[in-house]
Amino acid sequence: MTVPWGSERILISNAELALPEPPAGPDLDEVVAAGTANTTTTLPEAAWRAVARGITTPGTAAVQLRPAPRQPAGFLMEENVEGATLWSVVTRMWLSELLPGIQPRTGMEVMDVPDPHVVGTTVQGRPCAVVRYRFRDLDHLRNHVWQTLNSTLAKNDYTSSILARKVTRNLIAHSVEFTFEDGGEPFHALVVRDGITRLASAWKVQAGPDADAAETATLAVEALFGRSGTSPGGDSGTLGERLAVRRAAWRASLAEEFATEMAGPEPGLRAVQIAQTHVVPAQIAVGVEGHRGHLLAPEDVFDDAMRSILASVHVEFKPWDDAAQNVEVITRALKRVIQQGDALVKKDSLQAVYGLAVGRISSDELPREFGDARIPGTALWRGVYLVHALTRPELHERLKDQAKAIKGGKRMGLKGFAELLGPIVDLPWRSHKRAVSSQARNAWKNGGVLTADVVKEWEPVPTDDFTTLVASALTGDADARCTLAVAGGIALIADKQLTRNVGSALMAPKEKGGVPFRADVSQIVEDLSHPGNELGLWTLALAANRFRTDELPQNAVTLRQFIRRGKGGENEDPAAGYVHFRVDLDRQDRIARNDMGLPETLFQWDVVWASNGARAEKAWRAHLARTAPPPVAAPSAGDNRSDPKSREGDDDAPIAEGQATVGVTESPTPGSDSLPAAQRAVEHRRTLRQSLSMARDALDRLLELDAQAGSWPPLMDVDELDGLREALLNLQTDVQNLRRVIHDGEDEGHVDETDEAVGAAAGM
Repeated sequence: MTVPWGSERILISNAELALPEPPAGPDLDEVVAAGTANTTTTLPEAAWRAVARGITTPGTAAVQLRPAPRQPAGFLMEENVEGATLWSVVTRMWLSELLPGIQPRTGMEVMDVPDPHVVGTTVQGRPCAVVRYRFRDLDHLRNHVWQTLNSTLAKNDYTSSILARKVTRNLIAHSVEFTFEDGGEPFHALVVRDGITRLASAWKVQAGPDADAAETATLAVEALFGRSGTSPGGDSGTLGERLAVRRAAWRASLAEEFATEMAGPEPGLRAVQIAQTHVVPAQIAVGVEGHRGHLLAPEDVFDDAMRSILASVHVEFKPWDDAAQNVEVITRALKRVIQQGDALVKKDSLQAVYGLAVGRISSDELPREFGDARIPGTALWRGVYLVHALTRPELHERLKDQAKAIKGGKRMGLKGFAELLGPIVDLPWRSHKRAVSSQARNAWKNGGVLTADVVKEWEPVPTDDFTTLVASALTGDADARCTLAVAGGIALIADKQLTRNVGSALMAPKEKGGVPFRADVSQIVEDLSHPGNELGLWTLALAANRFRTDELPQNAVTLRQFIRRGKGGENEDPAAGYVHFRVDLDRQDRIARNDMGLPETLFQWDVVWASNGARAEKAWRAHLARTAPPPVAAPSAGDNRSDPKSREGDDDAPIAEGQATVGVTESPTPGSDSLPAAQRAVEHRRTLRQSLSMARDALDRLLELDAQAGSWPPLMDVDELDGLREALLNLQTDVQNLRRVIHDGEDEGHVDETDEAVGAAAGM
């Protein structure tokens, strides 16, 4: 049969004529008993309950779990991966018993809802096939599931294929213990690790042909957890049991709907939707054993084995995007080095580095993990110690060899290795600095902070004040210089004060991301940290001191600044917010100030100039000679002027002098909506469409009335019409800006006619 699906018709090849009956309680107990008795599986009873609830035919799973005389693992599927052996039950699962896990395809993107803290588990010192996810609260979990499904469908979906043939390849799943920082009751549930796009697409089939990604995600969350604000299930039992009761009731309602649809002469579309997605094939990991002789910590063995399966598919055969691949490549390469055990680094140190890289160890645990109470437990110092550890000569070459083997390449220079580091270094501030994340990762691709000295022997110097390292760095102390290079370089890159320069940035106005000369990012950082460069070392130290992880600085040059004016006007004190300041060595605090005594903001022009003043001066004079303007003094790093020629008659400049410190991000006010931006945007999009439709109708009515009315009085004032026209032009400009930000991204440092037009339109 064929069914309508939007604008097309889908040929259905294998729709079920009946749905499976829900299993009885004794059937579930049989799975739990068989699993507990199997010596190769190490799941706690609550995890076995979650597995049993998800299986449509528990009896077949129990048969697989029972050991045979010469087969102690029973008939479980056995799979050998790097460093471990996995045992899995192959079965069919209820769609509504599977939650999406962390999606690697989108996990390295900048997301509204942060991923949970992931920790492996053990039983009596043995690896356990359960991972613990730690969320802030139940709402954080709901929002994370919504975001994962919504963002996955925005990337790709297999809706038509699943409607026609169902999900045909096994989803890879395992049990997860969900815990909550607010003290909420933990529970176990099954999570899909591979096949999240298939899972999301099945929910989209359930939602119907007219449902978009956001509506599909909302349907799934409500089916899994109930409507927002409602109590999960009944009043008795554990939270996991109450949620299971709610999901069983949802499946029962679907079965009734299916039976009604099947009562007609032929199945309706709704019956096909339910039949094709009610049940999905799955492979559930229930046991794991680490191989002998490998040094990976027991709590890391299972999650690492699962990641090896995913990475072997999605790095080598069906690639994720670059950032997701880079994280998998560097963490997997580090894991291989740990397992081989031939690196000249202590095992405990490697375990700490691995934990930092994958997010298992948080920043505030740095002093304990590295055995030094002087280390500040901050995200920036996490980045410093990660870069230091992964670039040690005794580890660096081994990591490169493994990364090349995983990626299938033959060569990898410092730039290629730096590109791998970017997405793991920016983990703590990725969501807060989303507006410039692509520029930051491009800067890492251009060498990042991996200078010639950083990849040699040195040790980080813990301090709460980076300016205390400047004096030692000036005398040539390698530890102090490299600490400043890495910490200050990370801060400048993360806050878009240092980017991979493009051609149009050369000699552009400094307010628009211009630079006096072009150079690799790593070369700029190297020159800034040169022993004799006092201006560069102070620039690095002050940037590291002022760095914050929870927002962007006000002087990060982003598209939003080109179209928005400051709240406080031209006389707003830039020191009132988060701003990076230009350095003046003649002042006691080393912060340059203008004639009004206000600190002067830092631009990429100043950073590049500070790296090599002689080269910048020479490049500036050569630029003046080419353009042949009237003789003027060169704007040093302390001059707020840029190219005089570009400032003549600059009435339409997107940013006026004194307004370059317009805020880029604002801290949420107390009591603001706690929903993530992606969910709040659903309602705003609907409002925007409805409002524009209503405006169109109102304008049509006015035109009709104008044809019927006399010559006087006019239906509207000319001044009122002019005001409406200006508002509509501003709205059109904002819509175009939003389109560019979402679809085209921001061209780092790029200045072209479109940017000028946007600025001019915004300044009308």
